[in-house]
Amino acid sequence: GWQPRWFVLDNGILSYYDSQDDVCKGSKGSIKMAVCEIKVHATDNTRMELIIPGEQHFYMKAVNAAERQRWLVALWSAKACLADTRTKKEKEISETNESLKTKMSELRLYCDLLMQQVHTIQEFVHHDETRSPPSIENMNEASSLLSATCNTFITTLEECVKI
Repeated sequence: GWQPRWFVLDNGILSYYDSQDDVCKGSKGSIKMAVCEIKVHATDNTRMELIIPGEQHFYMKAVNAAERQRWLVALWSAKACLADTRTKKEKEISETNESLKTKMSELRLYCDLLMQQVHTIQEFVHHDETRSPPSIENMNEASSLLSATCNTFITTLEECVKI
């Protein structure tokens, strides 16, 4: 037969007790609404089922159809809020991942530029005797480019750390 229980829905967790007086003693159990399926009984408008897939079924019966309706609305609302929160978090994580991927691509590009620019300066420093020495103008231009690329690389790296 049916056993009366006292239920408390708080922050997406449905806890149940033997009675309202037993709330201070701790719950007999709880159900996380985020992982729970809610099913209404096909013929009895006072009954519903809470199903934790692959684990448990909770068969519940309200005093009347109106009470069941209130519980269904509350339970579905709790699930919807949790889903919205999860969806927002998933979206934020996805956006963060995309931002990181973009920044990593930028860093790869700047790294390649740095390698080329360092190589150019190394060639200036280690020029062979058969060629004329590099002009001060060319060396200044190469070092200015290297400096600008370093600054951009560091700025992008700092942006990555903030993500």
